[in-house]
Amino acid sequence: MPTTPDPSETDRIGTETELIQDYLAPLTNGDPGAFDLRDDAALLAPAPGQDLVFTSDPIIAGVHFLPTESPADIAWKALAVNVSDLAAKGARPISYVLNLAFPESPRRAWMAAFSAGLKAAQESFGCHLIGGDTDVTPGPLSIGVTIIGSLPSGSYVPRQGARKGDHVFVTGTIGDAALGLKIRLAQSGFDGLDAEQRDYLVGRYLRPSPRLALGDTLRAHASAALDVSDGLLKDLKRLAGPLGVLLSFDRVPLSDAAAAAIASDPSLFERILCGGDDYELLIAVPPALIGHFRRGAASAGVAVTDLGILEENIPVHVLASDGTPMDVSLFGYDHFSR
Repeated sequence: MPTTPDPSETDRIGTETELIQDYLAPLTNGDPGAFDLRDDAALLAPAPGQDLVFTSDPIIAGVHFLPTESPADIAWKALAVNVSDLAAKGARPISYVLNLAFPESPRRAWMAAFSAGLKAAQESFGCHLIGGDTDVTPGPLSIGVTIIGSLPSGSYVPRQGARKGDHVFVTGTIGDAALGLKIRLAQSGFDGLDAEQRDYLVGRYLRPSPRLALGDTLRAHASAALDVSDGLLKDLKRLAGPLGVLLSFDRVPLSDAAAAAIASDPSLFERILCGGDDYELLIAVPPALIGHFRRGAASAGVAVTDLGILEENIPVHVLASDGTPMDVSLFGYDHFSR
């Protein structure tokens, strides 16, 4: 006796061509070098006097995002985390390549929402899709983005260029996304937080905001920079290299929501310092350029906080209000130490 097809199964995308042409090709914005995603490669010509910057940062279900998150939020994060790497170099995004590996053919509604999320992110960041690939995997959903940016020739801001005496600045606020993930996993908020504060923290986790507006100021005044993806302390050590800094926890910029959370549970300081997913920028600035840097950041509408001075012969230490070292047992996110 014939059976009625499961509606959820008949709504799945039938072919790779359908997925690419119906949901991804419109994201090329008509760039002739994307060839409507019908070729095996894309063509990109750098503008005169510009260098190209490449970076790749994939995200995987169950590792970088919860499989139950909305497709639009997943898409936004997939692009935003890559744009954040460009922002730390003082580059502006131009285009990106997208590789999707699905555990099974996605449903049309899911893919439509994912495509809409990518479109919103593209429009916010000023870039578009030029190519990629789609596959089926025995593992979880994997989203690989390789993004291309540009900046004036010779103005690239390295990660390892900080010098003794440089001041370390951080943009925005720290710890919001890590607290937002904790709320998401527990399906409850922290004591002392209202619904608006919980929503703010979750929003910071779901939709990072790369600091592209700081590009001109970074290129002009920074000796080194990187984005905070694996936790403030871990990335601060990366920026410092052989140098160190005495970081007072009181200097770490907190949102009102994060401040309320730690007031209700002081043990959250480790999650704030080491939790990751901030996608703020850590920036080393020579002393003579601090005034110019601050004015540039203010003009760009980006809040910056001076965390301390890089020095020789000291580690990166966190100090409490009374000047005593804080016991931080965590280090930061690492894919191979979970």
